[in-house]
Amino acid sequence: MRPARTPGWGVASTLAAPALALLIALTVSTAVLAAVGASPSRTYLTMLEFGVRPDSLVSAVNRSAIYFFAGLAVAVSFRMNLFNIGVEGQYRFAALLAAAAGTSFDLPGPLHLAVVCLVAVLAGALWAGIAAVLKTWRGVSEVLSTLLLNYVATAVIAFLLAEVFAAGSATGSTPELPPSARLPELDGLLALCGVSLPAGAHLGGAVLGAVVLGVAVHLVLTRTLYGYDLRMSGLNPAAAHAHGIDPRRMIIITMLVSGGLAGLAGLPDLLGNTYRYGVDFPSGAGFTGIAVALLGRNSPLGIALSALLFGFLERSALILDIEGIPKEIVTIMQGVIVISVVVAHELARRMDRRRTARLVREGAPAPATPAGPAA
Repeated sequence: MRPARTPGWGVASTLAAPALALLIALTVSTAVLAAVGASPSRTYLTMLEFGVRPDSLVSAVNRSAIYFFAGLAVAVSFRMNLFNIGVEGQYRFAALLAAAAGTSFDLPGPLHLAVVCLVAVLAGALWAGIAAVLKTWRGVSEVLSTLLLNYVATAVIAFLLAEVFAAGSATGSTPELPPSARLPELDGLLALCGVSLPAGAHLGGAVLGAVVLGVAVHLVLTRTLYGYDLRMSGLNPAAAHAHGIDPRRMIIITMLVSGGLAGLAGLPDLLGNTYRYGVDFPSGAGFTGIAVALLGRNSPLGIALSALLFGFLERSALILDIEGIPKEIVTIMQGVIVISVVVAHELARRMDRRRTARLVREGAPAPATPAGPAA
């Protein structure tokens, strides 16, 4: 009788899909570069040399914190086979309300910052909760509702900026947040550890927050009753319902948690860079978070590595225009990753199913299969 899990199979199946996705993305990008007359080897070498500069690495890590929050938000919903593709609207709506709240009152530094973060979490959860209610009460697909709510969020944000929070402002943005509501930088902490950053480079406090949140989410998903119910609901909804897990309650809770995490994605920019919300507030992180979650296989550690990769690619693209290379190649690479990672995950899933069927035929217990649409 063959054992249920051969040595190394779990690691291999976990790494196969991301590795295949990156290989496909690299192949397609190479073909595109060759088609436009650019040297693929020169392009990749230029990106690598610029990306590994100390200031570039710090910038990439700062940017990866945003993608990490967005990726976590997507991954939590994925684990229950829910597709929250409305992270984009959720974090932008949350950032606006957080900016407005942060300028509406004065509190001591840590408390002021905590309240602003809490407002962002609640606002993101509120916006995601609309889709949860529509799904549980009316059966509306969360794919459709969260996608359309992105456009609704854009309209609501534009109205609130024009008529409420930035009315009469010459810059079209909310007032600037006071220092007590801003994220501290980690330069001093790094200096105590003997690490010095290059001149002009600053490591944002959101990076430390991402590490803490990643550990917390991992513990919640693997060590709590909610995490168990979430895994059960994702693996087998019928069996979960038979064990007394209310699917409607789980949908609402999961969407609220996902939206709350999404609300944090706008804070690194708001509290560590722009200090206000305006029409030019950075966007697009919500959609990138989908790719980050898929590539990271819904694991906090995998999402962290995936977010670092996307942050590195975004930073490396800045040098391409200067070198006369189309920087859009990075956008193409990211888009191909999104497509290929879905294909790669499906191939890996079929391999797992075939192996499970073979083990069942041979009389061995079937190995566990990860949950979620991207597993």
